[in-house]
Amino acid sequence: MDLNSSSNLSLGFSSSSSVQIADDSIAFQIDSSFRESTNPMPTAPLQLLEENHRGENGGGGGESADEEEKVEEFRILGHSMCLKRRRDGEVTCSAVRRDPMEAELEARRSAVRAWGNQRLCVADPDVFDIMEKEKRRQFKGIELIASENFVCRAVMEALGSHLTNKYSEGMPGARYYCGNQYIDEIEWLCCKRALKAFDLDPENWGVNVQPYSCTSANFAVYTGLLLPGDRIMGLDTPSGGNTSHGYYTPNGRKVSGASIFFESLPYKVNPQTGYIDFDKLEERALDFRPKILICGGSSYPREWDYARFRQIADKCGAVLLCDMAQISGLVAAKECVNPFDYCDIVTSTTHKSLRGPRGGIIFYRKGTKPRKRGMILSQGDDNDHYDFEEKINFAVFPSLQGGPHNNHIAALAIALKQVATPEYKAYMLQVKKNAQALASALLRRKCRLVTGGTDNHLLLWDLRTLGLTGKNYEKVCEMCHITLNKIAIFGDNGTITPGGVRIGTPAMTSRGCLEADFETIADFLLRAAQIASVVQREHGKMQKAFLKGLESNKDIVELRTRVEIFATQFVMPGFDG
Repeated sequence: MDLNSSSNLSLGFSSSSSVQIADDSIAFQIDSSFRESTNPMPTAPLQLLEENHRGENGGGGGESADEEEKVEEFRILGHSMCLKRRRDGEVTCSAVRRDPMEAELEARRSAVRAWGNQRLCVADPDVFDIMEKEKRRQFKGIELIASENFVCRAVMEALGSHLTNKYSEGMPGARYYCGNQYIDEIEWLCCKRALKAFDLDPENWGVNVQPYSCTSANFAVYTGLLLPGDRIMGLDTPSGGNTSHGYYTPNGRKVSGASIFFESLPYKVNPQTGYIDFDKLEERALDFRPKILICGGSSYPREWDYARFRQIADKCGAVLLCDMAQISGLVAAKECVNPFDYCDIVTSTTHKSLRGPRGGIIFYRKGTKPRKRGMILSQGDDNDHYDFEEKINFAVFPSLQGGPHNNHIAALAIALKQVATPEYKAYMLQVKKNAQALASALLRRKCRLVTGGTDNHLLLWDLRTLGLTGKNYEKVCEMCHITLNKIAIFGDNGTITPGGVRIGTPAMTSRGCLEADFETIADFLLRAAQIASVVQREHGKMQKAFLKGLESNKDIVELRTRVEIFATQFVMPGFDG
């Protein structure tokens, strides 16, 4: 029965928790216990009240037995009711006796509703409390880790959406499971926006948005284009490279999968200048003959000379791969040299300067190769078309990953839409301005920066002139609610020492900080260095003794208070409103 049909019968809930029939002849009083989520099956959910008695014995007892009645059955809050409408227009209603089996089914449905619709604070107060602590930490602190950023509310909503329910192995239009028509629409839209964000022609470039991280994206490229044991070459990790480009420890231990399954040889920066030594790079590449030459890194504060990389790759017959994870936002905003003009494949994370969800992305060339381009792997001169698309897509799935994270892909589509706007370009321009302001402020305070400054969003502070290690200084900053990360620094004689920290500006720029604010941040950083020096002088450099010296340190408490007062004046994207 349709309760809003033309039968002139309507039911509504009043503030007194009763259900009224339109002619006011009958009302149902709902037991208040029914509304409690903890008591989904009340013992007496409905109480039938007859307001206008027609007689002491039901009002209709004297009517003829053959009087016709129209009987309609309906449900109120899961309870069966029987509605009788007589010819004289009088309406009566009575509860239908429920079958035990139906009662059991209703109890099971109620249990599912109770489990499936609880808020996090009710379902798991322990996790909720920890999450709230992390939320407060982010709000009250200064975030200077170059790899971190804050996402908008729309990205958060997509990440926490029902899209996480769907399994979607495969590529759009070719899924293993059915029911993916809308998931396909989202992924196609995400790919379209990715190409638009970086101003790429879909005839010449393709994109895969399924990788779980940039490390996964890089390994998918290796897996798709190489055989186990083939050679790759990337920037040495202590020089600012990334472990996913291959890395061995000084004792020969293979740290990353790239070095375990492939043979890697690094190139390095000049220890005196901090810049990449391209002459030695070319010499090593021509001897080593890598099949993939990698440009890009995690801690390199200067522009990348992609044109020189292209020349070297062509000379040794290598594919040129750019990992632009750190600078992808600058690339999209056209605030740095464009790797797409020179490289065959470009990978990136999606959560750093792009301000998207945590994940990876792969761009690859399509169509006809340009003339005078070096041979790609072992394809020969007769192959004049790129064949990266099928190899890379197959490497992502099924070779390395299972189903893509659809909630992440939707969130990435949202972020990429923002990337293509003038407002985002203004944001990235401010990121660069803030990095330069911070670098200038530290240099004026006699601090030493690797390469003497920055061309992008990050800078490397050499703490050796202060007699500090990056590890100890990082800990002092953390206790003062400033987060940054320690790095290795190349000494003038080529030795590697853990004597520096990496500082980035994207996250605090997302919160609204400008150049003057980074002048204040520079003061905080220098004050933290002074505290670290005093503690180290009194307790020594050894980690255990140094940490003991930080306990109940009044200077740390004072600086932490100043940091919190400063940080809490800025909004948190996704938290407010």
